[in-house]
Amino acid sequence: MIEFDNVSKTYDNGTEALKNVNIRIEDGEFVFIVGASGAGKSTFLKIMMREEVPNKGTVIINGYNLNLMKKKQIPLFRRTLGIVFQDFRLIPTMTVFDNVAFAMRVIGTKEKEIRKRVPYILSLVGLSSKARHLPTQLSGGEQQRVALARALVNNAGLIIADEPTGNIDPEMSYEIVDLLNHINANGTTVVMVTHEHNLVRHFHHRVITIDQGTVVSDTLDTDELSDDYAKFENNEAAAVHSAERQQSSDDIYYDFDELISSEDEERKEKIRDIMTQEIKIDEDKMSDFYIQPNVDSEVEDFISNYGTDTESGGDSNEE
Repeated sequence: MIEFDNVSKTYDNGTEALKNVNIRIEDGEFVFIVGASGAGKSTFLKIMMREEVPNKGTVIINGYNLNLMKKKQIPLFRRTLGIVFQDFRLIPTMTVFDNVAFAMRVIGTKEKEIRKRVPYILSLVGLSSKARHLPTQLSGGEQQRVALARALVNNAGLIIADEPTGNIDPEMSYEIVDLLNHINANGTTVVMVTHEHNLVRHFHHRVITIDQGTVVSDTLDTDELSDDYAKFENNEAAAVHSAERQQSSDDIYYDFDELISSEDEERKEKIRDIMTQEIKIDEDKMSDFYIQPNVDSEVEDFISNYGTDTESGGDSNEE
């Protein structure tokens, strides 16, 4: 369980990052956290990972009171988390296998268990054939799946995904969130920060919107998101596409424009590959919060409208 009780965080320079935040996330939920750059999402995640401590209020995660936590307890607490970063954070000199195994080795897992567990996790994310590759030999989507495998390998009950689709193309974005969706189906709690509101609408989960440090919306109805969240994205367009991400964002939309303008067999094959990838779900352990995403026939339409405000007909990437 994750509980933020009247949490506020003000930095030394006077910036009020969070103001009186009250959030409760039950075990097994899948929750999207959305909001423009500077809204407070990063601080929310840093507090969850115990990189920051609130000035006011109480935070309890996985049975740990983060306010009262001693320094020596922090590594033990973080072992209950699986964290997926936007920039992958893979070790470039290690193979895919060793990048995933590294998370087990640092906590002292026996090699016999590592040799058994890592291939299973790689098969779960569809990377069995890439086990001996280096990160530089992988696509962006494949690197993100390695990062996801690393987050899963220690059987964490809570996955925190910080903009995991920020540096990959639309097909891979769908695939990564679909993987998270299936992982959630097996009972793992997932908290994902994103600004891709069309992607969020496709997966029918709880959505919390943060703006200027406060929770302005908390809804299970993703149909409301195009009004609620598009408003914040449009108002903060320059902030959402910040300077440090601009080049990668430009590359993504350029590739996407090529994708949606083409009707060739390669595009159709990519979509078929996404939808035919087998991910096993243990129905006996299926989370009560699991919701099946939109049916297969809607995926091509989703990708064709990815990044587009379907309500207003405008382009969410338009300056």
